[in-house]
Amino acid sequence: MNALTDTGRGLRRPPWGWLALGFGAWVAAYGSLIPLADAVIAVLGLTRATHLGEAIHFFFYDTPKVLLLLTGIVFLMGVVHTFVAPERTRALLSGRRLGLGNVMAASLGIVTPFCSCSAVPLFIGFLSAGVPLGVTFSFLISAPMVNEIALALLFGLFGWKVAALYLGLGLAVAIVAGLVIGRLGMEKYLEDWVREMQATQSAAYESATPVWAERIDAGVAHVKEIVGKVWPWVLAGIAIGAAIHGYVPQDFMASIMGRDAPWWSVPAAVLIGVPMYSNAAGIIPIVEALIGKGAALGTVLAFMMSVIALSLPEMVILRKVLKVPLIATFAGVVALGILLVGYVFNLVL
Repeated sequence: MNALTDTGRGLRRPPWGWLALGFGAWVAAYGSLIPLADAVIAVLGLTRATHLGEAIHFFFYDTPKVLLLLTGIVFLMGVVHTFVAPERTRALLSGRRLGLGNVMAASLGIVTPFCSCSAVPLFIGFLSAGVPLGVTFSFLISAPMVNEIALALLFGLFGWKVAALYLGLGLAVAIVAGLVIGRLGMEKYLEDWVREMQATQSAAYESATPVWAERIDAGVAHVKEIVGKVWPWVLAGIAIGAAIHGYVPQDFMASIMGRDAPWWSVPAAVLIGVPMYSNAAGIIPIVEALIGKGAALGTVLAFMMSVIALSLPEMVILRKVLKVPLIATFAGVVALGILLVGYVFNLVL
């Protein structure tokens, strides 16, 4: 009976044509993000030189970008689940030696040039694959904060010493923060649907090896389950980020980030940066402008790290996945690490 069932399952043909068509549509849509945003503000009679035009352009660029990334990554993770059991993934990234999984996840973040909201899809995929909570946070922190774009821009603007110090301290923040969160044992503060999905994935495909048609079905089901729950929060988070992105008060920030500013300038810079939203490429020009206005490098880098690693839109999206105590713990631990980086830069440079 089992052999007959397996044979029937094996005769089912995978929908390769539909998969190729979907991939082509995904690539075409991703490549059209900027023209789409340009077209929207043109239809509205706006330009990016205005605050409103920049905010609307940002929204219509970033919303489809994040949703496309979310859909693509979640689909791939759904297919990967059918090859690698969650327990194996957990063992691979957690490791038997202290912090090995955190180091691996933080290092992976260096080569993924995502902003904080774009890193959330892979964060969700890691959680659904059974990767330990602290390890997933190491990736979530590192991906937007320490990537090749940030390092290349810092190297070009400030030299290799600043870029190397930023790399080392940024990785340290991601690794240590992930370790702390992992040691606190806060898995109970994952939203119930996430924990239920983890349990379901753990039990899946134990009795038989799935055929390719079933693997693709698993990817599609994964997209329906996760994207169907998260997309309203993505829209809300990016809407907040777009509104803030269009109204960045650079002169005000420069006035409290000067080299002779008091000790509280670093935490003030972090608090100002959290409500904002940008990626590394977008915030570096602001960093350069602030430095040119006399701001202290450590204070400005603390501001930059808070913008790209602790953005308010990211918190809004994460709220669908994490409960408030875990979000607060994540923000607090990372903020402490960023404060340390700011003071160290101001001290040694």
